[in-house]
Amino acid sequence: MQATGRLRGALPGIMTRSTGNRSSDRLLYWLLLPVFVISILPIVRLAFEGVFVGGVPSLDYFRDVLGSGATWQATANSLYTAGLGTIISLLIGGAFAFLVALTDVRAKAALVFCFMIPMMIPPQITALSWVQLTGPSSALLNAFGMAPPMGSPQPLYSAEGIALLLGIQHASIVFLTLRANLRMIPREQIEAARLAGARGGRLWWQIILPLTSPGLIAGTAMAFVTALGNFGIPAMLGIPANYPTLPTLIYQKLAGFGPSVLGEVSVLAMLIGAIAICGVAIHHRLLANRDYRLMGMVGRPLDIRLGARRSLVETVLWAALIAILVVPLMALIATSLVPAFGVKLDFTNFSFDAFNQVLFVQPSTIRAFHNSFLLSVGAAVMLVLVCLPLAYVMVRKPSKLTKLINLLIEVPYALPGVVLAIACILLFIKIPVIEISLYGTLGIIFIAYLARFLVIALRPVMNSFTQLDPALEEAAQACGAGLGRRLRDVLLPLAAPSAAAGALLVFLTAFNELTVSALLWSAGNETLGVLIFNLDDSGDTVLASAVAVLVVLVVIALMSCFQLASRRLPKGVVPWQT
Repeated sequence: MQATGRLRGALPGIMTRSTGNRSSDRLLYWLLLPVFVISILPIVRLAFEGVFVGGVPSLDYFRDVLGSGATWQATANSLYTAGLGTIISLLIGGAFAFLVALTDVRAKAALVFCFMIPMMIPPQITALSWVQLTGPSSALLNAFGMAPPMGSPQPLYSAEGIALLLGIQHASIVFLTLRANLRMIPREQIEAARLAGARGGRLWWQIILPLTSPGLIAGTAMAFVTALGNFGIPAMLGIPANYPTLPTLIYQKLAGFGPSVLGEVSVLAMLIGAIAICGVAIHHRLLANRDYRLMGMVGRPLDIRLGARRSLVETVLWAALIAILVVPLMALIATSLVPAFGVKLDFTNFSFDAFNQVLFVQPSTIRAFHNSFLLSVGAAVMLVLVCLPLAYVMVRKPSKLTKLINLLIEVPYALPGVVLAIACILLFIKIPVIEISLYGTLGIIFIAYLARFLVIALRPVMNSFTQLDPALEEAAQACGAGLGRRLRDVLLPLAAPSAAAGALLVFLTAFNELTVSALLWSAGNETLGVLIFNLDDSGDTVLASAVAVLVVLVVIALMSCFQLASRRLPKGVVPWQT
């Protein structure tokens, strides 16, 4: 009788768990459809276009593209600039991460905030500001009489110039990933190594570097893949110098049209995608051979005392930030105040006419701000709504299917933006069955943003669910709470800070995006990145500088608002905060 009573008492819990499993399975299948459509289907359609000619399997496009010397020249250029740029990112980002995270330098929050700004500024603005800083037409240098003589070549119109700006642009990626690992090193472990006789270089090479190697490798791989697919910097520096890379070669082929252009750019896209995937595979391979774990929780982060050298280190850090951030922005502002590009700036000729033109005369600026804001906010909100339940199912109900999804959703982010843009063009230029075209609309840019930034929004939420104790959900389930109520009342409030951090990163990244939208925009549907690129490309450098200054001010204002509100927000909402 007692056994029967216990069995009857357990039946409701068993039935509840069974019902919960079925609900999770249904939720997974419903979420799988949009993830498949936005992340996987475009890549499949891209491969189909390059392999099939007139509906018949053929390797003609591969022979034409891979047999062209221009393809391999652009490939070599891409590898060189991306590789050299990654080394520069590693040196800058690594040095900042080690000094800010491990030493007792002052004003760390301000240093981190300023170092993150270049990552949030669009690459085309980075390129434009540095072009305005160097060369004989620099308004800032001319104002101080320091400009090179007229006719001198622009030093940034070169492979090394492209690599330098790629390195500066992506140094924040290395900084973020490495800093997270460095702050996990406990002070006690370093002190134990010192007591065992480890000093100076030995402590550095045998203790600190091995413990931080996962973050170092991950940051290096991310910087390389991002630099490989960067369009804004190679386009603004490489096209004038006739130095093609794979992204700019794809852009120029699409601009030239032709009967076989889609098949050819599909092969080029697969080539650059294969290189990017190789970079990611090497990253995973290197991490697989390393297993440095820390036991227990970190008490106090490592804090190396610099002593008398602290002021010197702080001076070097702030001087580097002024050189890579403040001075180029000053050159950009100076160019936006002159009546024409190349004119010397002084108190007699400076004016705000360019700002008046872009804000009150030309409707394209306000339209671009509206489009970028609408797309970035819409993508952030939509991805949060999808990622919260998707992350729950992937963490709480792991299976072969969820592992496959976890791998596939990284593909659109690992591939360069131009590859994703071409894939979306091929898939949505005419949607099968309903015969509707999204090409030339904001809809296709929005879908591309969802695919591109899905992994950015998903990863923080998955990490949050992984850290949550399952006992909380099990207690709610034992009380009769269904899946929907458990998600709404128990899990979502706890995962909300991580979801907000992911949404914030998506918004700031999408607001200034160019690499994807450069191939997807149309008249009336331009974004801010496209507007700046088109203005500079058409020779309206002063107007392009004015729009760029406005964009930078908006980005800094948004980041400042989140920084000021960080003390009232839950921990983890502001990504660059400790």
